Amino acid sequence: MTNPEIQAYNDGQETVDREICNVLAIAIDNGLPDSESKIWHGHPVWFLDENPIVGYSKQKKGLRLMFWSGASFEEEKLDIRGEKFKDASIFYTSVEEIHAEDIARWLEKSKEIQWDYKNIVKRKGRLERLK
Repeated sequence: MTNPEIQAYNDGQETVDREICNVLAIAIDNGLPDSESKIWHGHPVWFLDENPIVGYSKQKKGLRLMFWSGASFEEEKLDIRGEKFKDASIFYTSVEEIHAEDIARWLEKSKEIQWDYKNIVKRKGRLERLK
């Protein structure tokens, strides 16, 4: 079941974005059943052992699904890469663009491939690989 804070975030979106958010939230909840989810820096984010794994946010280009360690997944569709960190994203503008098998695969990779974001401040911005 989707975290009530995240559901409130989703419900606050326009119709198409709300549909995208709801599909993403269900897919992430199903793919990361052992995760903790919450609104973090204003956006829905899922964590494993306090390390941010995946989240989404409304941006001008559409709904951005971001994996914190996604640049290491070697996935062509996760083509929006962060310049400083190891994140990678995809944008959605309709529910029809979402492919459940892609998200399921990325969520599996997110369990196996993780950079340590929870200790990034302690390490003065330097990332270390956890898995």
